[in-house]
Amino acid sequence: MSTPEAAVWRALEGVRDPEIMRPITELGMVKQVAVDARGNATVEISLTIAGCPAARRIEADTLAATLTAEGVTGAHIEVGVMSPAERRTFIETVRGKGLTRTPQFDHSSLTRVIAVTSGKGGVGKSSVTANLAVALAQQGLSVGLIDADIFGFSIPGLMGLSRDGVVERPTRVDDLMLPPVAHGVKVISIGMFLGDKDPRNTAVSWRGPMLHRTIEQFLRDVWFGDLDVLLLDLPPGTGDIAISVGQLLPQAEVVVVTTPQAAAADVAVRSALVARQTGQRVIGVIENMAGLAQPDGTVLEIFGSGGGKAVAERLSEPVSAEDQARVERPEPVALLGSIALSPEFRAHGDEGVPAVIAAPNDPASRELTRIAGVLASMPRGLRGASLPLSLG
Repeated sequence: MSTPEAAVWRALEGVRDPEIMRPITELGMVKQVAVDARGNATVEISLTIAGCPAARRIEADTLAATLTAEGVTGAHIEVGVMSPAERRTFIETVRGKGLTRTPQFDHSSLTRVIAVTSGKGGVGKSSVTANLAVALAQQGLSVGLIDADIFGFSIPGLMGLSRDGVVERPTRVDDLMLPPVAHGVKVISIGMFLGDKDPRNTAVSWRGPMLHRTIEQFLRDVWFGDLDVLLLDLPPGTGDIAISVGQLLPQAEVVVVTTPQAAAADVAVRSALVARQTGQRVIGVIENMAGLAQPDGTVLEIFGSGGGKAVAERLSEPVSAEDQARVERPEPVALLGSIALSPEFRAHGDEGVPAVIAAPNDPASRELTRIAGVLASMPRGLRGASLPLSLG
């Protein structure tokens, strides 16, 4: 291989598939590289499927990388589609040879799973979850986000994956489903599976078994790859999905979102108690809509004050004698932070650009970024996990 061709191959090692986040050279997507005597490079790449949603970005990134290679004066990218045999090899490379579709985040997984819950709707749980996911990704972590709020799904809109009634869908490569990536976060939601229906005018009305199966399929059929953190945006309350997540992910850690209002705090405690009854560990409370800063420097507490602190204190109390047989003595639960009311924070969420990106200096954004740092640095409970250790 000539030196310019070798330089192109090296440059292409920096091009990543935006859905899998691995080099296209490693995934077998680069078929051939040729550089003529004048330095004109031709690179042949194969996409997984025709109409791949990441096609334009992969082609553009491949062109840009090729032009940086030493000895290259011009470049042309030829784009094709993998054969069935090549797709099988691709899937084995991604998933691992011989692996079947099993839940990726069981006790053997080292991915930290954090379920974000609330007692009632309207407390900003989904906005908090979306911004936490992006803030964790900004801190260098590999992050996935499951919109488990089947009836009230809003994550696609908050993450910019839904525009004018059109939601970006996962990419299917045979039986491999790759979630779209937004702001560095891999995202899946029931809103991506409504066909051509406008999600703004579509309601999902399912009972318990269908809800359980949907969450199970998200965990089994959607390939997230190696994640540092998986966040789940749970529906409010203590219903079927909360119970299913407890059964499917008993090792998950739980963060409770509440407003300062006493009524919201009361029901927030209940959602945490259900998580504990399934064996999950409550690791903290986030108080949202804590106050609105005024021009004169005062803070208008529209929803009162103290709700987050009250929830954390109540969840830190010893369990009753009746519950001791089902629930271990709880660890102290911290108030992770208090997020101020912010019109700018809300507006960016409506635009599909999380405020931690669009307005990083907004007080709410700064607090969420700080909370993400606290979560990332927390020691993880590894009870029941299979650790990759061997005794000689």
